[in-house]
Amino acid sequence: MAESTAPVDQGSTSSDTIDIREVRLQPQNIWRVGWVVIALLAITLMLNFVIDDGGSVIFTVLMGWFASIAMEPAVKRLANHMRRGFATIIVLLAVAVFFVIFFVVFGRLFIDQIAQLIAALPGLVDSALKWVNETFNQTYSSQQILEQLNITPEKVSGYAQQFAGGIFGIVTSVIGGVFGLFTFGLFAFYLSADGPRFRLWLASLFTPRLQGVFINVWDVTASKTGGYVAARVVLATLNGASTAIVFLIIGMPGWLALGIWTGLVAQFVPTIGTYIAIILPVLVGLLSPNPWIGVIALAWGIMYQQVENLTFEPRISAKAVDVHPAVAFGSVLLGAALFGVAGAVLAIPVTAMLLTLLGIYRKRYALIPSLAAEQNALGRAHNDFSEEDNKKNDKSDA
Repeated sequence: MAESTAPVDQGSTSSDTIDIREVRLQPQNIWRVGWVVIALLAITLMLNFVIDDGGSVIFTVLMGWFASIAMEPAVKRLANHMRRGFATIIVLLAVAVFFVIFFVVFGRLFIDQIAQLIAALPGLVDSALKWVNETFNQTYSSQQILEQLNITPEKVSGYAQQFAGGIFGIVTSVIGGVFGLFTFGLFAFYLSADGPRFRLWLASLFTPRLQGVFINVWDVTASKTGGYVAARVVLATLNGASTAIVFLIIGMPGWLALGIWTGLVAQFVPTIGTYIAIILPVLVGLLSPNPWIGVIALAWGIMYQQVENLTFEPRISAKAVDVHPAVAFGSVLLGAALFGVAGAVLAIPVTAMLLTLLGIYRKRYALIPSLAAEQNALGRAHNDFSEEDNKKNDKSDA
């Protein structure tokens, strides 16, 4: 660039002096700006192509990496007595055997209960309509509702024909799912078996000054993200198992299926997962021959959530990143909008990883006095609230 200063009237005072600068873009600078813009556009198009066409591959690799992180404690312990590759194979086989035994023992029962719920659906709808008509003095019928929804026998027949014609697509999807599961296991094996060497190889791509930073980022990310995933799995197992047992005792229809549903949704859907998870069992219980089952299911859901929040959930999640519910919910919405179901599944672990890195490397400043006083007041209020809860817990224990 070239700069020139325009002359100023000599009769003006020093305070009135105006420094006028004229900036001229040289041809070579214009070309540089153009190449930068073209490079940015090319990178944007390439990322869009990778996200659209390679999203499934990226998802499989990320899931394999998260699985390798979750297996790391067991693999690391076994690797002290054998080669790391054999240790990884043993852990993967143990996980596979567990799922096979689970599906052999509970799979048939689970499928039967799903079929029972589907078969009982018309009766549940009739019971709901009867309750609505008696409560609000209406005369709704299932036929009227179908007509309002424009669902005719011809359309139902057409849907059935489409479903029959889509059997080949279903078979293809199942084969694709099996192949995807095999690919996922392969990535999980290699990323776990060769994890230490892969970590050092990636570090070698950075300058010596940045290698320590990279290793720190890798280790903290693996620790916190793996802790978060493991905590969710443990909490979902506890929630689902205890809920299924309670549902079995009270005679809930489809107790196993609804217990598994409650555990998975309550733990893996942020913020509102607990409320979504309990709605289905409550509705099934209320519309069953014994409506009090739904009331007990609602009471159990509320009680379990309180016990979980005050007792074992903080201990299990102590090593994981504390993701604020609003941040978790927003990350799931963003992940679902960008990558669909895969993005929703990976949203919270990725957010946990980013929050960990932000907590390590962000630069924080001291608050101004007025904000510092506000922070101290909030801290005192939180401590007072915690002390009251502890006193209540001590009294209840006594």
